[in-house]
Amino acid sequence: MIYLYLFLTFFEIGLFGFGGGYGMLSLIQTEVVTTHHWLTTAEFTNVVAISQMTPGPVGINSATYCGYTAVHNAGFDGFMAVLGSLTATFALVLPSLILMILISKMFMKYMNHPVVTNMFLGLRPAVVGLLAAATLLLMNAENFSTPIQNPWQFYISVALFVATFVGTKWVKVNPILMIGLAAFAGLILL
Repeated sequence: MIYLYLFLTFFEIGLFGFGGGYGMLSLIQTEVVTTHHWLTTAEFTNVVAISQMTPGPVGINSATYCGYTAVHNAGFDGFMAVLGSLTATFALVLPSLILMILISKMFMKYMNHPVVTNMFLGLRPAVVGLLAAATLLLMNAENFSTPIQNPWQFYISVALFVATFVGTKWVKVNPILMIGLAAFAGLILL
């Protein structure tokens, strides 16, 4: 039964997840952590970290890892957990595949039409909002701690966040190198 719920959940995320993988992260977190309780917030944070460090789109990687972890947490191992990965990944990709096949010819014909142009202009702020929501949802006490609980972890986490943001935004450090440097700093300092 979990496979049906995985399929429907990730199909819905794939259908309404505009803005690519990073835009989907808040939707995925809401569904797998809050709605279905398949993963804890800490497990989801690990999923996001692994999804960013492995090759491929972050949304698809997240679906793959979430599917595996959800089935594993439900008490299944081995092949059944891999089947959960395949189910979630396929369900996430399927809406895009169907929609691209159906609208590719029409889009090429009408891409310069004012209605289509305005629709894409309206989607841009929504995508930025989804990315901001994903960032804010991951900035919680489990990931950053609090100044009262563990001040050292909190201030180091905030410093690593700021350094990573500045490094990638203004200094133009390669994001892969920045991930490696932040991971190394986290290992040493935390």
